[in-house]
Amino acid sequence: MMMKGLGVLILSVGSLAAEVKEERVEHAGAVFRVVRLEPARVAVVWRGDDGKPYETFDRVQSALADQGKTLSFLMNAGIFEPGLVPSGLHVEETKELRPLNLREGKGNFFLKPNGVFAVTVDGEARVWSAVEHQTRSVALRVAVQSGPILLRKGQRHRAFRDGSRSVKHRNGVGVDGKGRVVFAMTDKRQEVNFWDFAGLFLSLGCKDALFLDGDISQMAVNPQQAVKSNRFAAMFVVVE
Repeated sequence: MMMKGLGVLILSVGSLAAEVKEERVEHAGAVFRVVRLEPARVAVVWRGDDGKPYETFDRVQSALADQGKTLSFLMNAGIFEPGLVPSGLHVEETKELRPLNLREGKGNFFLKPNGVFAVTVDGEARVWSAVEHQTRSVALRVAVQSGPILLRKGQRHRAFRDGSRSVKHRNGVGVDGKGRVVFAMTDKRQEVNFWDFAGLFLSLGCKDALFLDGDISQMAVNPQQAVKSNRFAAMFVVVE
């Protein structure tokens, strides 16, 4: 079923409450896939019971199917190192599996300030800089580190430039004024620069947002069958 209103196309299949709603949003001449979720629904996974990375969407689906569970949402959750190891902080169901990374380096992850997306044990979604994270004492249920930070307190990253020709496929995560987690990714054959990608999150009511990754990024919403994907480290999931 398709419902059109206010320039946003909302896609849903059937009427099951567990299904995730996806929107197509146009901004700055590009089309984006957008999903908004309550923080309690958002989880992150990296490795299976054997200690090895899941690697792909279909392997996560298979592992959870063995537990009688299904997935209504999957998205890669940030930049990683060789061996499918998250480049920075990774917290999964309150357990810190990778520490915060404040090192200097090259590439998007190290474009300071980089940042942390987290869901606290009290159910609040947050995005803050990696340096700010050091001073936070709140307990976290879920956290991933990536970079650069797109928005902090409504301000774009200082390195972004309006009209930049560095346009690519990108995905990211933010928190809107209602406290919802907002996932966004450029649609097929769509590209965007960092300035406009940050602007997308502003248009969606977010003051804080984090870049996740680029060309390899993928999203699956309400998949009805196994989804082949690129190889990832951490992945955001909604488990039913």
